[in-house]
Amino acid sequence: MVAETQQARAVALRALHESGVLVLPNAWDAGSAALIAAAGAKAVATTSGGVSWSLGRPDGHGLTRDEMVEAVRRIVSVVDVPVTADVEGGYGESPEDVAKTVEAIIGAGAVGVNVEDSKAPGGPLFDASEQAARLRAGRDAAAKAGLPELVINVRTDVFLFGIGEEAGRLDDVIERAGVYAEAGADSLFVPGLIDLDALTTLVKAVPVPVNVMTWPGAPTIAEFEAAGVRRVSLGTAVSQAAYTVAKRATEELLATGTYGALEDALDFGTINSAVS
Repeated sequence: MVAETQQARAVALRALHESGVLVLPNAWDAGSAALIAAAGAKAVATTSGGVSWSLGRPDGHGLTRDEMVEAVRRIVSVVDVPVTADVEGGYGESPEDVAKTVEAIIGAGAVGVNVEDSKAPGGPLFDASEQAARLRAGRDAAAKAGLPELVINVRTDVFLFGIGEEAGRLDDVIERAGVYAEAGADSLFVPGLIDLDALTTLVKAVPVPVNVMTWPGAPTIAEFEAAGVRRVSLGTAVSQAAYTVAKRATEELLATGTYGALEDALDFGTINSAVS
């Protein structure tokens, strides 16, 4: 059975979806998670892309279940806020695979998961009934592990991968959302959709909170909140920015011998103490 602390964090994560908007700058390792929490984030979400890159693998099931679980375990160990883990498609197509992943992620201390409905990057997607079976398996696994409060954020990649005719995508997502919610999903993640009018329609049509992924140039958090979105995450964006600094600093150092790309960095003590 899980500890009372983990149960309390699961309840807290669930409550964060009830009003306002939950903002999640995604972490990719223990250090980034510690700093995100220290900056005031109410919860920490992982990014499968960032975690994979940090371990020298591509995103899109580049890691094994065990490798992702251990990365999540390290992240959980350095923060005092709820952690929700991106487990991609569950590390296998069957409901049993999703159940094993949920059980392992709970064992690592996480209190939420993202489970996507794509079989591979770019598609195809599981049909709604197939994904529903996978979600029910995850829900059942959470209950058996002693964490029925686990927040399951189901990701649908209809918009991200441009599945189907454009005119029918919103209706597809709405239909999927109903099936997924009935199967035990607690929230709906629709990366690739940032149109505020479409999101307003979606929020009114589905029975669970809606999560979007944002990036520079997208609507603001306030605009998403006004459309009814309850959860906003950044996906790989923060890790991309961090890796960009590494590349730019190296290019500058080699080209000019100067350090401009490193200006305004956090000092050593701040980072070191965040993981102490």
